[in-house]
Amino acid sequence: MKQQEVMLMKGNEALAHAAIRCGADAFFGYPITPQTEVIETLAMLKPWETTGMAVVQAESEVASINMLYGGGGSGKRVFTTSSSPGIALMQEGISYMAGAEIPGVIVNVQRGGPGLGTIQPSQGDYFQATRGGGNGDYNVIVLAPASVQEMADFMGLAFELAFRYRNPVMILSDGVIGQMMEKVVLPPMKPRLTDEEVMKRYPWASFGRMGGRRPNIITSLELKPEVMEQRNIHLQKKYQACKDKEVRYESIGMDDAEYVVVAFGSMARIAEKAVELAREEGLKVGLFRPITLWPFPEKQIATLADRCKGILVAEMNAGQMIEDVRLSVNGRVPVMHYGRQGGIVPDPNEIKEALNRLQSYAE
Repeated sequence: MKQQEVMLMKGNEALAHAAIRCGADAFFGYPITPQTEVIETLAMLKPWETTGMAVVQAESEVASINMLYGGGGSGKRVFTTSSSPGIALMQEGISYMAGAEIPGVIVNVQRGGPGLGTIQPSQGDYFQATRGGGNGDYNVIVLAPASVQEMADFMGLAFELAFRYRNPVMILSDGVIGQMMEKVVLPPMKPRLTDEEVMKRYPWASFGRMGGRRPNIITSLELKPEVMEQRNIHLQKKYQACKDKEVRYESIGMDDAEYVVVAFGSMARIAEKAVELAREEGLKVGLFRPITLWPFPEKQIATLADRCKGILVAEMNAGQMIEDVRLSVNGRVPVMHYGRQGGIVPDPNEIKEALNRLQSYAE
């Protein structure tokens, strides 16, 4: 059996390598710190010479997302990457894709805001990602990696979910995960689908009159309200199916935990060390890490509220995921927030001190 090759690279670089290996057909993007290494890595690897994958530096983020609409609408595995202000510019196109049921992968390597903010890491785009971000009733499936390995692993998963549900999928990373270097095992090389395979596998895709078939029209526009209502009902049923089947999370040290830290992405890594420090001082604490931010693991967190004394939500923002945690807990135990803003990455001792304050309040 061939031994897997372990490599050392940044999260952004790992994602670019993984996309090629997952059979991506095209990348459309625009440079912005702290995600530019994705574009740079793709340009260095030149996949158009090996797999036929197209790499296009678009003239803007608006152009990128509309290229994603066209590529995904033809049944191709396409993705884009950007950072917070750039993702904000894509919201109209993401809403169009959700309304037209077009698969595609969007990667947000978050930076501090609001506005142009800073190039330092943040988790301030949680609301934007999990609430749709654009107009109308829709959801984007959101995956939150906490390591360079997961940056690589989630690329294949994102494509899989995008086509399973015909829906945009977002990988919500941040400047910590995108820029840090770790060991990673890349996925095996997967060939791109031929046009004939795409037409057979995805009969909904728009291929004009190729193969002698009638052209498909893919759009989010419908002028008859009764028809539009039925389309929305269909979408809501699809989102419910996603909630029922696709919730992902990780639990650490939860067997005897009296207190719980809920954190995602890079903050979960810091919180894991804080949990270790708190346990050394005799406080029984566990870590719950949502991996899918939408669908959110609300039932699992509701169960935690039945067995713990309090929950601390740790985020690099002013308090966003805490709203989903509080809705899940429904007032049964105290829920407190600890966060840093403006690109400040907290120390594990800061979270440990917040846990001590939670203990004092709860007891």
